[in-house]
Amino acid sequence: MSFSPEAAETIALQALGWLAANDELMPVFLGASGASVEDLKVQAGDPTFLASVLDFITMDDAWVVSFCDAAGLDYMAPLQARHALPGSEHVHFT
Repeated sequence: MSFSPEAAETIALQALGWLAANDELMPVFLGASGASVEDLKVQAGDPTFLASVLDFITMDDAWVVSFCDAAGLDYMAPLQARHALPGSEHVHFT
């Protein structure tokens, strides 16, 4: 299954909301991304920022499972949504 950019942004916004409500994980995301709480509000409409939210969540299977269970999504949805957002182009090393 693949997502349109709009559907992927919706999933990423759900992920951002889930992340913001997670008192343990939210500070980890802020520290890893260098973002502030104010940045979250300003950048929530930026597809590149939303991609970074999905990049973060997909780093850990437990986070994926927790988010998907809360959102009622298939466990592959965050990764598939990530591929529909900017920056997911394959890098080829030669």
